[in-house]
Amino acid sequence: MPQKIAPAEAPHVEETLQSIAHLHAEHYKHSTAAERLADRVTALLGRPRFLGIVTIAIAAWIVGNLLYLRLNHVTFDAPPFPWLEDGLTIAAVYMAVLILTTQRRADRLADMREQMTLEFSILTEKKVAKLIELLEELRLDSPEVKDRIDPEAQEMSSRADPHLVAGAIEQTNESLKLEETRK
Repeated sequence: MPQKIAPAEAPHVEETLQSIAHLHAEHYKHSTAAERLADRVTALLGRPRFLGIVTIAIAAWIVGNLLYLRLNHVTFDAPPFPWLEDGLTIAAVYMAVLILTTQRRADRLADMREQMTLEFSILTEKKVAKLIELLEELRLDSPEVKDRIDPEAQEMSSRADPHLVAGAIEQTNESLKLEETRK
């Protein structure tokens, strides 16, 4: 659900905020009813209050059983409380599945953001390289500026190859791992 964001100081900032809100709204819109329910239940279970409720419920179960045993000389769940253990085990399995479901959905949004960030970084790098190239051409064409060769500007005006960068990162990581194992 897109929500109206308060106007920002600059129009481009407001436009950016609206784009991010739209991205979140699209992610929410494409989720199933079961995913939204899992998100809400996980949010409720993730509150500190829930820990208090569980603690009180367990204590009430134990105290209730012990009082019932003392008054009636029988109990519905005698110590070590196997029904309580079974109930908590089942609840733990459901909570784990809820958390995994919610995390999987959150990961999809994070992956989408990560992909967008990568695409914008590559696009920005291309634009900056083109700007440097144009500035160098302008410098060479301008009669007021002394002609000189600037190897750094020439190098910066060429675009980076993402595959080479990824390979260099992997190689650096591997060499760091080798250094760590030698220590």
